[in-house]
Amino acid sequence: MENRLDDLWSLFDFVNPGLLGSTLAFGRFIRRLEGLEHDNFAPLRKLVHPYLLRRLKSDKTVIPDLPEKIEVTEPLATHLGDVFGRRGLVLTRDTQMQARRVLVERFQQDDDVPFLVPTLKTGGVGLNLTAASHVIHFDGWWNPAVESQATDRVYRIGQRRNVLVHKLVCRGTIEERVDRMLACKQRLSDEVLQSNGEALLTEMSTEELLEVILLDVRTAFEEEGL
Repeated sequence: MENRLDDLWSLFDFVNPGLLGSTLAFGRFIRRLEGLEHDNFAPLRKLVHPYLLRRLKSDKTVIPDLPEKIEVTEPLATHLGDVFGRRGLVLTRDTQMQARRVLVERFQQDDDVPFLVPTLKTGGVGLNLTAASHVIHFDGWWNPAVESQATDRVYRIGQRRNVLVHKLVCRGTIEERVDRMLACKQRLSDEVLQSNGEALLTEMSTEELLEVILLDVRTAFEEEGL
């Protein structure tokens, strides 16, 4: 799925013709979903979920020759040091593993450390930063999933305070337009692709598999009592 639900229909019309009906039937289906008060896209999600496989371009087993993105997140540390009147910590991909552990432990335990500036790649996984209560995204990747993963380094088990997430975007620039587009795309993706514990195709019983095969736009509505 790209930026609109029409894209989703086009994909399924190619790989599984008839599942989402004709373009007119699908359009009527979506309009009815948009009129629902709760979990609008549940019937559509039930239709497409068993057929979905998701992969990330950051996975080197998928795209081994994708060049690296290099972030430089030091000028910001210098500015924040001026704001707080004392230096903070900086964590980049060049930080050695031992030094990385020392930095994280110091941030978690030393109340005199005012901030930690990690690059999005280093801050995305493997860190416990529950000593923080504010997350500020600066010069993002234009990938909401990666930003959410970075936020979860702070908003995780062990956190005892409310976490405030801030996103810095330059007004009047293409960055602002892309941010609006991604916010819309993320909402749409969450509503259509989110999983509520439904069984995967390979985990379904024979009866459940037959139900999926027979499912279409009309029966999806009937099963939901709509």
